[in-house]
Amino acid sequence: MTEQEREEALRAYMRAGRITAIPVRRHDRLLLLDQVAGAFEPGVRYTEPQVNAVLRRFSENVPVLRGSLLEEGFLERDRTRYWRCGGTVDL
Repeated sequence: MTEQEREEALRAYMRAGRITAIPVRRHDRLLLLDQVAGAFEPGVRYTEPQVNAVLRRFSENVPVLRGSLLEEGFLERDRTRYWRCGGTVDL
């Protein structure tokens, strides 16, 4: 997928950096979650309130978004911390 195709797909679900809809198609949902995961720095541990603050920039439906990131392997967690473990990383 080219960068232009990726941007076009994301435009269908985001406006002004905010999520307008969660895609039904898994491929599109993974693109959207990858975009959101990019807001988390690799190697940094976050508390749940910190994760929620980042996710609130994208959507008010923070629990669903956080759960989707965990379920699809973009975030991991232990008892008290979350960290990015998947997604595209710019080099």
